[in-house]
Amino acid sequence: MKLHCVCSRRTLAATLQQLRFLHTPRIDARIIKTGFNTDTCRSNFILEDFLRRGQVSSARKVYDEMPHKNTVSTNTMISGYVKSGDVSSARELFDAMVDRTVVTWTILMGLYSGNNMFHEAFELFREMCRSCTLPDHVTFATLLPGCDDAVAVAQVHPFAVKLGFDRNPFLTVCNVFVKSYCEIGRRDLARVVFEQITDKDSVTFNTLITGYEKDGLYAEAVRLFVKMQQSGHKPSDFTFSGVLKAVVGIHDYVLGQQLHGLAVSTGFSRDVAVGNQILDFYSKHDRVFETRKLFNEMPEVDFVSYNVVISGYSQAEKYKESLELFREMQCMGFERRNFPFATVLSIAANLSSSQMGRQVHCQAIVATADWIPHVGNSLVDMYAKCEMFEEAELIFESLSQQSTVSWTALISGYVQKGLHGDGLKLFTKMRGANLRADQSTFATVLRASASFASLSLGRQLHGFIIRSGNLENVFSGSGLVDMYAKCGSIKDAVQVFKEMPDRNGVSWNALISAYADNGDGEAAINAFERMIHSGLQPDSVSVLSVLTACSHSGFVEQGTEYFEAMSRIHGITPGRKHYACMLDLLCRNGRFEEAEKLMEEMPFEPDEIMWSSVLNACRIHKNQSLAERAAEKLFSMEKLRDAAAYVSMSNIYATAGEWESVSLVKKAMRERGIKKVTASSWVEVNHKIHEFSSNDQRHPRGEEIVRKVNELTAEIERKGYKPDTSCVGQDVDEQTKIESLKFHSERLAVAFALISTPEGSPIVVIKNLRACRDCHAAIKLISKVVEREITIRDSRRFHHFRDGLCSCGDYW
Repeated sequence: MKLHCVCSRRTLAATLQQLRFLHTPRIDARIIKTGFNTDTCRSNFILEDFLRRGQVSSARKVYDEMPHKNTVSTNTMISGYVKSGDVSSARELFDAMVDRTVVTWTILMGLYSGNNMFHEAFELFREMCRSCTLPDHVTFATLLPGCDDAVAVAQVHPFAVKLGFDRNPFLTVCNVFVKSYCEIGRRDLARVVFEQITDKDSVTFNTLITGYEKDGLYAEAVRLFVKMQQSGHKPSDFTFSGVLKAVVGIHDYVLGQQLHGLAVSTGFSRDVAVGNQILDFYSKHDRVFETRKLFNEMPEVDFVSYNVVISGYSQAEKYKESLELFREMQCMGFERRNFPFATVLSIAANLSSSQMGRQVHCQAIVATADWIPHVGNSLVDMYAKCEMFEEAELIFESLSQQSTVSWTALISGYVQKGLHGDGLKLFTKMRGANLRADQSTFATVLRASASFASLSLGRQLHGFIIRSGNLENVFSGSGLVDMYAKCGSIKDAVQVFKEMPDRNGVSWNALISAYADNGDGEAAINAFERMIHSGLQPDSVSVLSVLTACSHSGFVEQGTEYFEAMSRIHGITPGRKHYACMLDLLCRNGRFEEAEKLMEEMPFEPDEIMWSSVLNACRIHKNQSLAERAAEKLFSMEKLRDAAAYVSMSNIYATAGEWESVSLVKKAMRERGIKKVTASSWVEVNHKIHEFSSNDQRHPRGEEIVRKVNELTAEIERKGYKPDTSCVGQDVDEQTKIESLKFHSERLAVAFALISTPEGSPIVVIKNLRACRDCHAAIKLISKVVEREITIRDSRRFHHFRDGLCSCGDYW
């Protein structure tokens, strides 16, 4: 025994002497494993050194020339192939092995899992178990991450429990199972595993917080974060990333500020990933100033930081600032493929700037980013919204994968440009391609349906959304609210809202807008206040909707309060649309001095929409001097959307009997090549849209329609109707004016609906221009005579006529 010990000491001394060339001050356990075979041990070290430097071919040469290989040698070589991604070579060595250890099996499983080859990885796991090699905790931690096979995870979990890997010494395995169940959508099982872990760590909490956030369970994620804090676990950068995303989801600005403060106090705000998440939080809450301030103060920024701020500016319609930052980013040396091409293309789309869009397209091609799916989809969207449909379809056809997003981008382009029929046809083709529509698709086609005010089409889409399982989606529900409201069915809109299981800011905005467009200002204000009391903060769209409601109802004081509260209470900077709404509200109430003062205080020059509001109000209140000044501003603009300004001024002069001035306005129109938009109205009868223009007798049932119009005119005259010939902007005799009024497009549409639909059924008519005062007065009486509800949706709002009254209270 003594001699044996002496020999062992001598052998050990010799071994250490031979290993000095490696400058290794310790004895590697592998020496013992190889039975003190120093040649094999030395070769293994050389093998590792080559592989560490990425010289796989040199390592393989050493491996092939080894006279005495062992399991460690082969495992090392397989590991090298794994790191280089060489699946076939790794598998070839593995298959040739006779003596495999759990390490061998685990290394190869890691290769398959890392390449998303989960079927092969689990088959290898089963083969290992059949060979009587038991997995260790590393095996489970290697096999499961990223796996989306619910059946496989469910089979492996009980086996891990049986081997005792569900207990605290193996917390890593427990955490992996929590993550796996989250990834396969089994949050219930993830929670069960989570609760069974008696000694949780930060990773345990972070894993479930992230799982909840990814599944849209934002409130649960926040509650778990609070529990994590109460348990004394310190947050990490992953914690902040997950919970900040959840806070964005629940739209809780105050909580987000508190998290920002916590990140600063714990030092995590200096981490660029956490800083980017805080940037995203402020950006998603339309806090452009705070976003830029934080960006400027961050000790380190990366391409993600730039992308977030550029996107934030774009969403706030601050395109100049967004493009300036994009140009700055281009000089920072970032990888060009990481540039926010999609965001800049969306700016080009919103500005209808095909020139900018083409330039960005060229940059994307140079950076080989045009093949990135979301960039390709943005190119389709940009060209479609610039009305370059041929180019949009070429890009669409060239996409490597025509996904739901790309189809929706093309459909949206057609719908946004008013080509609603073409958009709906594309939707039918998309369904024929067996692609599943998502919330954005439904929102787009519902908007197209709403433009036709086709209640029957809207109901069909509603049924399709139910069958596709998207009804509970908050965006689909919001789209339905908007669709029913724009089809004149406020009752259905409210019912859909009430039945929504979850509501966010978009849902409430849709409801407020529905009440506003349908002339119920009090209900719109009530909904706005209920939204705030529910814990949701209003955004710029919410305030715009409630201001529109105040404008439509003449609520000047309430509108002024909401406008002032925008920045003072809610921290929202008023945009052009908010100022335009306030101007309309003041002018329509004859408060022209306040309106002019507001225009002077605005941070930008009044645009066409604002001056048009002033001009229309001047026509109502017969303020000819201010009308002439507004018209002068409008006529001097380089581009006008349409002839509305000229028509309004012509009507003002016509009402005053200044026919010479009317002629001058019409001459100016002709010289600029501006044509008056023909008034059109359409109505849906038996699932078919019937369109009418003024004095139009081309309809197959034209004679019946004329008879009905004459019959209705006679009846309402007996009720006290007197034609308002001031609505006719032509210098013709009185009788001609009266005849002209009788056959306005909306009256023809109403007459056709009355002779084509059952008695008592409601009628919905859409008009592309504002309804005139005479038609408004006539249709009020018609609704009483025929005992039907008649809804007219003009270019500004809804008029619900019933029993001789209108929902607008004669204020429109």
